[in-house]
Amino acid sequence: MAYPIERKLVIGVASSALFDLSDSDQIYVEKGENEYKKYQLENIDKTLEKGVAFHFIRRFLNINTHFSDRSPVEVVLLSRNSSQTGLRVFRSIQKYGLDITRAAFLTGTSPYAYIPAFNISLFLSANQQDVQNAVDSDYPAGLVLPSQIVDDEIDTELRVAFDFDGVIADDESECVFKKNNDLNEFHAHEKEKVSIPHKPGPLADLFKKLSFMQKLEKKEQKNDQNYKRILRIAIVTARNSPSHERVVTTLEKWGVSPDEIFFLGGMEKHRVLSVLKPHIYFDDQISHLTSPARNIPMVHVPFGIANK
Repeated sequence: MAYPIERKLVIGVASSALFDLSDSDQIYVEKGENEYKKYQLENIDKTLEKGVAFHFIRRFLNINTHFSDRSPVEVVLLSRNSSQTGLRVFRSIQKYGLDITRAAFLTGTSPYAYIPAFNISLFLSANQQDVQNAVDSDYPAGLVLPSQIVDDEIDTELRVAFDFDGVIADDESECVFKKNNDLNEFHAHEKEKVSIPHKPGPLADLFKKLSFMQKLEKKEQKNDQNYKRILRIAIVTARNSPSHERVVTTLEKWGVSPDEIFFLGGMEKHRVLSVLKPHIYFDDQISHLTSPARNIPMVHVPFGIANK
């Protein structure tokens, strides 16, 4: 029996994150709502191009094919479209074979208020204001940034990477560093608090539930030595020794463990990300969301002191 939605790991995705709506958006801005509606209906059977979050969402939904008796994950479409103009979006979803059946069409209204109603652990959108409204309301959300992604469909693994401070954990430590811009003071603070776990950040619930999926996979691997794991979780943080210890303490207290963790000590993150090749990377600092080839799906989480 499938999990009820209260027990699922649910991701909410806006059509602007799932598909490339640049042409549609341009018509809306330049010609208004009526021409936009006309354009969508005239092109209702023209499949939309894949957006920044598409490959991540496709692989995320693939978790259910490995655990069909549970179907532990779900994706819900949260859209500013009306149900009528949203028909093209759903036809594109069906064309690509994405198992998305639940949706909210808000006819121009920001959908962020419905995040808790659907038990959503992450809301992805290309609309900056919608994401900021969600984060300001203490809801988990991220802004997908433009990128040029070529997905290797033969590779079935799902790789998800997170920054630590201001994403998985709160911004307490970042506040200490920002106060005086003193790295030594930051390290001293973290050494003093080394045994005290951080409070959860905006994507802590997502991280914890993905870790539960890891446990399902480990159990499956124990029962079937031929089972090939599909989920890989990484933390890529600017921290280094000695402040790394509190990160480890926090994860141990939460009962979670990433597959890989990188303490970079201020080194440019794209050097690791270009090797890891995550299907999505979350960071609260926009300056860290860079890639020379622009081929990594980056998501900005506009939370805490780093965004003030």
